Amino acid sequence: MFFNLLPSSIRKYFQMSKRQRQHELRLTLWRTPFFYIIATLILAALVLFLDVWLGLASYTNKFFRADFQTTRLLISALIGGILTLAAFTLNSLLVVLTTFSGQFSPRMLQNFVKDKQTQHILGIFNGSFVFILIMFLFISSHPVNNFVAVPLSVAGIAFINILTFIYFINHATAWMQVHNITDGMKKVSENIIQGSLKRDLEDYRTEEPGDLMRAYQAHIKMVNAPNSGYVQLINFYDLVEEAKRDNIIIKVETRVGSFILKDNVLFSYWGPNAEDINVEKYVRMINIGHKETEIQDLKLTMNKLSEIAIKALGNDDPKTATNTIHQLADLLLTVDNNITFTPYLADNNNQVRLIVGIEDFDYYLYQGFGTIRHYAQKNYPIIIELIGALVSLSKSIDPSRHDNLWRFSKNTLDHIYTEFIFDLDRSLLLEKMYDLAEVTGNLEEYKGIEKHLASNAINDLPC
Repeated sequence: MFFNLLPSSIRKYFQMSKRQRQHELRLTLWRTPFFYIIATLILAALVLFLDVWLGLASYTNKFFRADFQTTRLLISALIGGILTLAAFTLNSLLVVLTTFSGQFSPRMLQNFVKDKQTQHILGIFNGSFVFILIMFLFISSHPVNNFVAVPLSVAGIAFINILTFIYFINHATAWMQVHNITDGMKKVSENIIQGSLKRDLEDYRTEEPGDLMRAYQAHIKMVNAPNSGYVQLINFYDLVEEAKRDNIIIKVETRVGSFILKDNVLFSYWGPNAEDINVEKYVRMINIGHKETEIQDLKLTMNKLSEIAIKALGNDDPKTATNTIHQLADLLLTVDNNITFTPYLADNNNQVRLIVGIEDFDYYLYQGFGTIRHYAQKNYPIIIELIGALVSLSKSIDPSRHDNLWRFSKNTLDHIYTEFIFDLDRSLLLEKMYDLAEVTGNLEEYKGIEKHLASNAINDLPC
């Protein structure tokens, strides 16, 4: 009954899984300030106890004492000052968020909001205002001749607020610098790989399918999605363990981050006990919501980086695009080093229990660079930087990915054969392609590319 009386904005947190709730709370601006306010109330009670009930002024030197009028005047002045600082900080925060949305990506807003420094700064300002307000109200109703703890704590709070304001200006300025934005986004992606994908999947992955219980696939059963939305989280561990108990195999028919409509097939299952399982418990292990989340969706964070590069191209800012391309290349190296591209997840007896949609290296390569090369079009300096990043990647990545990198680069140049290109651009582009061909062992194919671009140069000459 009490649960139904809560506002929907609060009630939704009780309906989420633990991991979803932790993720969503990090995206709110009120969680950290709330804890600061709680700490402020405790500090205020301690300060007032020392001055009002314990009478700390009678045990200290008169140099540290302040009479009632002086203390009240000090607090009155600081209330307005701290409130002004807090208001200016919030106004600056809105300016930063607006700039992020227009210049980089609307999806960057939540990254600045969930930044720990941002949340702690807001918490300090909110907690400080509440602390000084409590001091003002309480000493007005409980006047004593002299105070010590109250004026000292209030002055200390004011000094902390001044330092915090200076730190916020520096923090906001540093956050808006392109190299910090792209590096921060790359670290978010690496945390997803190390924290979610590797922990949730790698311990269960197996490249050998083994017994897939094919005799029972004739009686495969389908389970439909209960509602429309994005697949936000798949509890792989719980699915594997429950499938082991029920002795079935589950095939998830969608991927994390995919949009699914109500009554689309969510997963299928088969096995000796397929007739007797509780389907609802499996449905609850796949969370579907109204928006994409970064808990397990590496594609979303890669798309954010790509969008920064695309926005930079539209704003005639090649350095931002170049920086993003370099970060994406580093991220692809991390992907290859930490993710095993196999769809089979097995239990501790090496029996496959879960089959998931596989996202191979080509998939992540396209998510990172595919949209950039599309929007780059005839921006040959950016194309050259992109090929250069793939050259660097080819020198560090496993040789089994060399063909993927070569095919992607070769396909990137297909439209250039019919377009005008400056001589220096052609020379630099061929230089990068030669380096990539040499590393990946495709020098014969490179000769064809060189021939095409050379013939294109001849055709461009005036008659």
